[in-house]
Amino acid sequence: MKKTWFITGTSRGIGLEIAQAALASGDNVVATARNITSLREQFSEDQKTQLECLELDVNNPVQANIAVNRAVERFGNIDILVNNAGFGQLGHFETVELSAIEQQFSTNVFGLMQVTRAVLVVMRKQQCGHILNMSSIGGALGFDGAAVYCAAKFAVEGFSESLALEVARFGINVTIVEPGFFRTDFLDPTSVRYGNIKLHDYEKIATAQKMQFDDYSHVQPGDPKRLAQLIVDTAGKGAAPLRLIAGTDSLAMSRETLNNRIKELELWAKVSVTTDHRET
Repeated sequence: MKKTWFITGTSRGIGLEIAQAALASGDNVVATARNITSLREQFSEDQKTQLECLELDVNNPVQANIAVNRAVERFGNIDILVNNAGFGQLGHFETVELSAIEQQFSTNVFGLMQVTRAVLVVMRKQQCGHILNMSSIGGALGFDGAAVYCAAKFAVEGFSESLALEVARFGINVTIVEPGFFRTDFLDPTSVRYGNIKLHDYEKIATAQKMQFDDYSHVQPGDPKRLAQLIVDTAGKGAAPLRLIAGTDSLAMSRETLNNRIKELELWAKVSVTTDHRET
């Protein structure tokens, strides 16, 4: 049965690959991005019967509502929402200006929430739907030199896990996608941002980390096309995972983090139980 996808951040990278994979499967796609001209250039003429390209800055709630209404006008429903729009803010916490932190949360967290709020009106009416929120392995564990980015992705994960409980009663599933490092332009200067506060204590390690990321750009192990196909094969299929880990690197790091967390939990368990009220 043909489904309708609503995807944010589709002008390039993983978002574009998901849109192309959904179109190839025969589904309808509402592709959104801030720059409508560059967005339209990514698709061919023969795809337009299944495709609606819309301008959407996720930071603009008015645009989000307009885009959702247009999607319903065109295709009648929205079966799958993919919240993909976002960018990476790297750099040690003290080197990142407050305005940059606010922009990171505005796009990666509050923008995601605004689009979700607009789409939920449709999905609740339908009594069905599937929301996929693009997180990161940086939403499952912290990274040295990525405090702000990880904080935003942790927020997405907490929001998504709680939202899943809230909307299950309406037949709506929520999946958190946790990719590892994928071969996109995420680490390119056109996408990723670094802290611009110069602090001598961080200078040496910050320079080394940036060089490492620059060298890793476009040689990451993850294949965006394969990730897109996994999402298309998983979305809207009834039983869906709360977390969809993508990539051998993400899987290995997730396992190590969970194992270490369990070890620490057990190590401190005797202390943890001492805080309860006790009857005298």
